[in-house]
Amino acid sequence: MSQIKTIKDVDLKGKKVFVRVDFNVPFDNTGAISDDTRIVAALPTLKYLLDEGASLVLASHLGRPKSKEDKQFSLAPVAKALSEKLGKPVTFVDDCIGEKVKEVCSKMKPGDVVLLENSRFYPEEKKNNPEFAKKLIEDTGAEAFVNDAFGTAHRAHATTAGVAAFVPVKVAGLLIAKELEFLGEKTANPERPFTVILGGSKVSDKITVIDALLDKCDAMLIGGAMAYTFGLALGKNMGDSLVEADKVDLAKAAMEKAKAKGVKFLLPVDNMVAEHIDFANASVSPLKDVKCADGIDNGWSGVDIGPETIELYRKQILGSKTVLWNGPMGIFEIKECAKGTFAIAEAVAESGAISIIGGGDSVKAIKKSGYANKVSFISTGGGATLEFLEGKELPGVAVLDRK
Repeated sequence: MSQIKTIKDVDLKGKKVFVRVDFNVPFDNTGAISDDTRIVAALPTLKYLLDEGASLVLASHLGRPKSKEDKQFSLAPVAKALSEKLGKPVTFVDDCIGEKVKEVCSKMKPGDVVLLENSRFYPEEKKNNPEFAKKLIEDTGAEAFVNDAFGTAHRAHATTAGVAAFVPVKVAGLLIAKELEFLGEKTANPERPFTVILGGSKVSDKITVIDALLDKCDAMLIGGAMAYTFGLALGKNMGDSLVEADKVDLAKAAMEKAKAKGVKFLLPVDNMVAEHIDFANASVSPLKDVKCADGIDNGWSGVDIGPETIELYRKQILGSKTVLWNGPMGIFEIKECAKGTFAIAEAVAESGAISIIGGGDSVKAIKKSGYANKVSFISTGGGATLEFLEGKELPGVAVLDRK
């Protein structure tokens, strides 16, 4: 992946550049942006291009709009937030093709920034319609394409892949370059020992990732509800815990592969279990620690890894040189069930290892734990991160120029 050209490999001075960013940000109930991480993540690329003397036409999606006129998914508030972060005006156009776009973009000068309306207001976006992709480039007058939206790089959409066919220059932004470096090179040729921590609820979501990473890592630590399916595979009663009974064979195959490869495969030795889980009020009752060897009684559900497991996992993490973590250890949204996840976050932060947080819920967890600024890299992808770690080629990366 180091063969992909980036904005640092080409001269974009004076060029109008079509930049695919990921501004799919969450809003609170007052209509204010509640987490601007994705906007902040795009700034290094945008500032670099502006310093080089380019003018920027930015495209993004937001949410899952059903129709063209779904204004609750408008990117207008994002233009305002971006303008504050860049310290310069950002012109918002309430369309992404057509006369308005042509008029605004035809007057652009070096250093100007335009943000187009939500690309998913057009059904052609998700269909990767070539006519729509061509119009995006023609109407904006763009002379180059920069993809910096890693979170949607696994989607073959018009703004993430299709537009590349209609410009002579197509390169990665600094964010995608960093994602490829950490998720690609630093896990393909890791500093060892290389420990992978996998959590989350479903084995089915992660089985191809488990399979791919068992070829690269020295140790794999399993937590979250995934662990209960492994417990089932070992013949233990898992009570009312979330399990995938039809994935037991996959769990067994993963354990056998780890054994054959000489990979240390650690499962919880104890679990925190609860009789009642109240998601609405974020509470559990009563809560107790049980040994995994004894299984989990009927009527009880696993909600977190236990203190012995925390200690076992912590020891492994602290002895590692590279750590990749994807997925929480329990229901970390409930305070009583967050100890395992936060203890893992603390260990990863303290390890001094190259630490990579692999997108999705792990990002929420590391931020909530207070250790987000102590890790090497936090991926901005969810599905894209998993697909990349599985070894799949991402359409939004495949279309870019090679060195």
